[in-house]
Amino acid sequence: MSSIIDIFLHLDQHLSLVMNEYGIYIYLILFIIVFCETGLVIMPFLPGDSLIFATGALVAAGSIKLLPIYLIFCFAAIIGDTVNYSIGHFLREKVTAHENVRFIKREYLDQTTAFFEKHGSVTIILARFVPIIRSFAPFVAGVGTMPYRKFISFNVIGGILWVTIALFAGYLFGNIPFVKNNFSIVVLGIVVVSLLPLIFTFIKNKMVAKNT
Repeated sequence: MSSIIDIFLHLDQHLSLVMNEYGIYIYLILFIIVFCETGLVIMPFLPGDSLIFATGALVAAGSIKLLPIYLIFCFAAIIGDTVNYSIGHFLREKVTAHENVRFIKREYLDQTTAFFEKHGSVTIILARFVPIIRSFAPFVAGVGTMPYRKFISFNVIGGILWVTIALFAGYLFGNIPFVKNNFSIVVLGIVVVSLLPLIFTFIKNKMVAKNT
């Protein structure tokens, strides 16, 4: 666990090491990580925003080419959500029957469902910026009644918007001395800010349940 936390907090350093070790294969590795975080509902713990932000800093430093990694991240995000939607559609009967699905926490499903009830279809876009919800939103959309044609349009918009903001934020700010020297704090800040909507929704649901 400590090694995972270390990798998460020092993504810039680890990315540099991986890039030096594997060269051009760094593009494939980054694709796989973003794809798994968005496409596999059992992997919400993988870095998303922070990984793309750290990659943006490396792009600004000239270590990674901007256009290829931008297209790779967009493709990974869109395809990932599409696969996740398909998995949810496949498991629809089990989930709607409230049967236990191995490796999938019912708590996260309920939180994502509440997010959908509040924000509607635009959840597919908003969820891109909320860890955990990001991994469960397309799954819940697949379980529910959202038509695929409607889902894919929100998926494409959300994926491109998420990658653009996170990557170019890293590109513009990642190599500022303060950010570079306090990268672990910046990463934690990104995670905390991303989790705020989920925390507020959780507290609100708890208060509503307590008053009923």
